[in-house]
Amino acid sequence: MPFSATKKTFHSALLAGSLVVLGVLSGCASDLSGHRYSRHEARQTQRVQFGTLISIETVELEGSESGAGGLAGATAGGIAGSAFGKGGGKGLSVIAGAVAGYALGNQAEKTATETTASNLTIELETGGHIAVVQQIPDPNSLLVGDRVKVLSIGNTSRVVRAPH
Repeated sequence: MPFSATKKTFHSALLAGSLVVLGVLSGCASDLSGHRYSRHEARQTQRVQFGTLISIETVELEGSESGAGGLAGATAGGIAGSAFGKGGGKGLSVIAGAVAGYALGNQAEKTATETTASNLTIELETGGHIAVVQQIPDPNSLLVGDRVKVLSIGNTSRVVRAPH
């Protein structure tokens, strides 16, 4: 096969693999704000507490490593690796491409899903303090001094502004 055809195949495989990785990663993002619930949280009893928001600190949330990025990367790497070698060497190229693609895809997923959030410290009306980390999509939706409602299911809590 002429070099230009091999190069074209490689670039096509790399492009297709990259699109797969991007498609998978776009589905990995989740909403960690106080106003969005997962399906399994619906119709669950929540413990409700009221308090005053006394501080908001910006924090970084690590990215997720669900394996989806690694799988997509391994697929793309295997496809890219198939453009190299002949006979038994081709199989090794596919394997090497898949292994490298997995590592790169996993890291890409972790990087793509990193985000910032807020560590909210609340003084409860019943006494004591708690802190909850969540995203705040609108910077004015929660402000220091606001009366807030803390909704908890098991170990998962969310904070929303309480009605007056």
